[in-house]
Amino acid sequence: MRQLLLLVLSACLACRQNAPSNTAAVFAAPKFKLIQTDTFRFNNFVDCNMAEVWVGDTLRIFPGKYGEDPVWGAANDLKFASGSHADEVFGRAAKDYIAPKLPPNAPVGTPGLHGAVWFETVYQDTKDASGRTLYAVYHNENYPETLPFNAETGEGYIDKNWPLGLTDRITPAAVCRIGIMKSTDGGWSWENKGLFLEDKQARMILKPHNTSKTFAGGVGDPSAVAVGEYLYLFYGEYGYPGVYDSVHYDPAVEWSGQCISIARIALRDLDAPQGKAKRWDGQGFDAPWDGIGKPVSALQIPMQAGGGPASSPTGGFHWGPSVSWNTYLNGWVMLMGQVTGKSWVGSKLFISFNPHPDLGAGNNAQDWTKPQLLVDKPGHTMWYPSLQPMNTPEDIAGKHTSLRLGQRARLFFKYSDLGKYCSEYVVEFEK
Repeated sequence: MRQLLLLVLSACLACRQNAPSNTAAVFAAPKFKLIQTDTFRFNNFVDCNMAEVWVGDTLRIFPGKYGEDPVWGAANDLKFASGSHADEVFGRAAKDYIAPKLPPNAPVGTPGLHGAVWFETVYQDTKDASGRTLYAVYHNENYPETLPFNAETGEGYIDKNWPLGLTDRITPAAVCRIGIMKSTDGGWSWENKGLFLEDKQARMILKPHNTSKTFAGGVGDPSAVAVGEYLYLFYGEYGYPGVYDSVHYDPAVEWSGQCISIARIALRDLDAPQGKAKRWDGQGFDAPWDGIGKPVSALQIPMQAGGGPASSPTGGFHWGPSVSWNTYLNGWVMLMGQVTGKSWVGSKLFISFNPHPDLGAGNNAQDWTKPQLLVDKPGHTMWYPSLQPMNTPEDIAGKHTSLRLGQRARLFFKYSDLGKYCSEYVVEFEK
């Protein structure tokens, strides 16, 4: 039997005297143990947060990529697998995955779906008792080639002074956006509903300053949770917090507007989302869907502590949030990666907590603890951490997913340098 490695860390979540009445005022300072296990290997392609949902008594997951990509090649890997519990579905062989019916890419220069998409979160419409009405929040990537600038709409990108992307050959950097698709048959087919958030051309960070080989700008890598009448979106912000100007560019200004940010949209608007979402602007959810918001300050890495703008080859920011409600802690848990070099290099994963059930009241959505180290794998590049259910009676009875979990959960993450997605630990929380 393999030796158990226990890393015990604690996070102080002090009770706020001015917290609203629905706040978890007795939320204890949780501890967590990282328990090493045999490696649980995922057998298919993952390059995103793991979107999953229970449809009746079936757990369904939606990993993979779909759509046009002139740099990496067109993909049809966004497929789903099903099972009676998490271990069964996560252990499925790649050959057993099913490709759903997805909307085709629209011709360049015409309205519709452009670029490639990855499902990051699935919200299940509670008004549908069958559980078959689903909304997928997707990460979308484009280039000036797939989405050229349209002066009438302001959408798209100008291929001038464009930064380089991830590949070793001379290729352009992508721009990410976030959109919504809908299924009414439990995920067998999907209809594109439009964009949730985007940053437009003026906020792209170009040559000579953007040398990170990450994004030219944009918003992406999201995780979403429903609270009350809203869907709250946690996402990475990679654009300039204003108009990028190469003459007056300031790396400190870029840093100030980047890291993990939050927006929200009313659930009633999910069928026609474009233009309906609001970003947090420092005081409330009042910035427009394509405007300038403010990131969660507690999650930013101070510049004096190694933080920096996303366009810098030395990095210095958290990204890729995965947010879940924890029924045992009665609070929110967020996992995230950290970029410390160009091309998304970073060997550490972090965890943060929020004690407020209602993310819409006051400053609750922003009230996250300083990230604490969860895992460090020196020499590796770590992406997409998330907590996932297991095959325990509690997880099956509670129909737990990555959005709702209990005292124990599997920790999955991607070794980007090795191309594998797996779990080597169980996380156990303690009050």
